[in-house]
Amino acid sequence: MTSETFKKLNKKNGLPDKPGVYFFLKNKKILYIGKATSLRDRTKSYFGKDLINTRGPLILDMVFKSDNIKWKVTDSVLEAIILEANLIKKHQPYYNTKEKDDKSFNYVCITRETLPKVIIVRGKELQKQQNFLHSSLPRVRGGSHVSKNFAVSFAKVFGPYTSGPQLREAIKIIRKIFPFLDEKSKNYLEFYKQINLVPDLKDKKLYLQNIKNLQLFFEGKKKKTLKNLEKEMKEYAKKREFEKAGEIKRQIFALKHINDVALLKNSTSSDFSSAHPSRSTEWDLTERKIGRSSIQNFPFLATRIEAYDIAHMGGKNMVGVMIVLENGEVEKSEYRKFKIKTQNNTNDTGALAEVLERRLAHKEWVFPNLIVVDGGVAQINVTKNILKKMGINIPVVSVVKDERHKPKAILLSPRSDLKGAQGPTFVKKYKKEILLANSEAHRFAINYHKNMRNKNFLKY
Repeated sequence: MTSETFKKLNKKNGLPDKPGVYFFLKNKKILYIGKATSLRDRTKSYFGKDLINTRGPLILDMVFKSDNIKWKVTDSVLEAIILEANLIKKHQPYYNTKEKDDKSFNYVCITRETLPKVIIVRGKELQKQQNFLHSSLPRVRGGSHVSKNFAVSFAKVFGPYTSGPQLREAIKIIRKIFPFLDEKSKNYLEFYKQINLVPDLKDKKLYLQNIKNLQLFFEGKKKKTLKNLEKEMKEYAKKREFEKAGEIKRQIFALKHINDVALLKNSTSSDFSSAHPSRSTEWDLTERKIGRSSIQNFPFLATRIEAYDIAHMGGKNMVGVMIVLENGEVEKSEYRKFKIKTQNNTNDTGALAEVLERRLAHKEWVFPNLIVVDGGVAQINVTKNILKKMGINIPVVSVVKDERHKPKAILLSPRSDLKGAQGPTFVKKYKKEILLANSEAHRFAINYHKNMRNKNFLKY
């Protein structure tokens, strides 16, 4: 198809400026299937002068051989991603499968368990069987989305998805609508509960309903998913289980108002913005500025994060802890415990100062790129004072909690040590790591305090 042919086709049919899936055809046979934020803009990009440089000779050959373009509009880009995968699986277009080896594709798998997990698996990690629905996962190499030696049969397999980054970002949106367990839930269950990525596991029926509706959504059956949810909501309301009915009402609203327009703006980028309703228990990140705080062009990749927390009961059995995240993963071998020696009351900031002084005195320990403390302005100030006193320059953030001890805001340290950039950009980029570090420090501190309390109780 030439550029002139495309212009005539576009003028005749008027490709819409909407998300969806497009098909390049020859004699009504599908050559290639793609997804788009804007069907009009995306298809137009195939007829630029630099196509061979941007997409390669294979796609250039496909465009040259095609004689028509068809498309299907979707309500959202998220649904375009799902529809594209389902159609590629159904039609197996030559230029899709030729462009990328099957082993490089990504699949969404639902495990065959009492409480099924939802995980992303690379094609090479699936056994080469014709029937993926009952395939098993062999041992995989490190760095995979699935833990090493993780072997389990799958009840459902969806895909192939051509872009791993886009799929992972799409999963984040879906998980906000239908919370589920994944392969990391065992280690981070409490943290996931805090940010509502895991549902109420006490209600097995509700969880399985969640998984069933999630499956329907991945099958591209959004209308049926909504119909199921509305039926479930009415049943719970009839039983006067209004909290559960309210949760399903939230899911219905979220499905009808998916806003992911930026998800496919750049096919090589996974950056996106999404909007979805929050549950009453879900906190919205609030970036606040302290004094002249403003972060721009953060000068390093936060590969090592240290988080600190203090635990006690009325000032008794006071302890402090330090936990470490390396590249977003907990490093338990580097956790440290501190029995508070200088405080005998409820002076949390004094205890934090002691912990920091003792920790930073260990020059042989690798210093972090970022420090996370639990509290507010007072905790940030005492941390900055200790760092200044010891001649160390490390950025600091604190996680503020609400009356139920749930995160409600992240405070930023003054810009003197952050070289002046956009605080919200930094906090957004490292939000997950900051919350995980804070949650893990709190868990570790509470456990240490309880052990100390029990040990001292037995002395009397």
